[in-house]
Amino acid sequence: MALRTADLESAAVANFAISAISLLYQIFSGFTIKLMAKVLGIINIKGGSGKTTTSINLSVYLAALGKRILLVDFDPQANASVGLGVKLEKDHYSIYHALVADVEPGALVKKTSIFNLDILPSSESLAGANVELVNFKNRELQLKKVLNKVKDGYDFVLIDCLPSVGILNVNALAASDYILIPVQAEYFALAGLDQLLRVVDLVKRYLNPDLKILGAVMTMFDKRNHSDRNILNQIHKNFPGYVFNAVIPRQVSFAESPGLGKSILQHDPHSRGARSYRELAIEVMSRIYPSPK
Repeated sequence: MALRTADLESAAVANFAISAISLLYQIFSGFTIKLMAKVLGIINIKGGSGKTTTSINLSVYLAALGKRILLVDFDPQANASVGLGVKLEKDHYSIYHALVADVEPGALVKKTSIFNLDILPSSESLAGANVELVNFKNRELQLKKVLNKVKDGYDFVLIDCLPSVGILNVNALAASDYILIPVQAEYFALAGLDQLLRVVDLVKRYLNPDLKILGAVMTMFDKRNHSDRNILNQIHKNFPGYVFNAVIPRQVSFAESPGLGKSILQHDPHSRGARSYRELAIEVMSRIYPSPK
């Protein structure tokens, strides 16, 4: 019981720190130049890569750094929404209705328990958009049109993409300024990465010439495992300069926190995984807004 009390106290301190930092940012933001919102797609067409875990926790740590964040749950499984404590009823409007029925997305945005972090939630209905968008003019640009209506209220918009190749992910790539690729430490992840990069090249050629690859982050990594170390070395060799220094470890609390509707910062703030996502958030910031040399 003493340990549980300590954990609760740590989570409370973490939440207070987030709120304090973000509040200071709001106070002083009037003295800074407002930058255009950057849209970051979190994508891997292979399932089980830690994509949603990365979308949730990177969003949380960017918010903790004082940035206004909108997380767009663009997966019909709605795991990012549930993982942040937002669960919609079946008949409730979601990103699907903004995408195919012209419902104003601003009315669909939900607050989360993290100060400065909002979410545009998903639902099972989104799966139907794969078929319904076929008859739309400029169907590949529907998500971009939706985000243009809300992104000015944020510093970053993160899109949690679904693990497949299809019209929804083409929409996500067309709407993004950058993509970040979570890569699981296993051999088949490398094959999936090659396929994803071919899709990215096509989107850049025909829909979004300004799309940039921000980098790949290794997830579910066990440094004691020779195979994991070998995969990490191969990714560095094949994609020099594109691999983040932050490495996300395999950790039990990552599996526990979604069921509680909490991020790793709230559930296990002193863990290696929490530190890794904080490091990743700082790296993301430094790559998008590099310091002058």
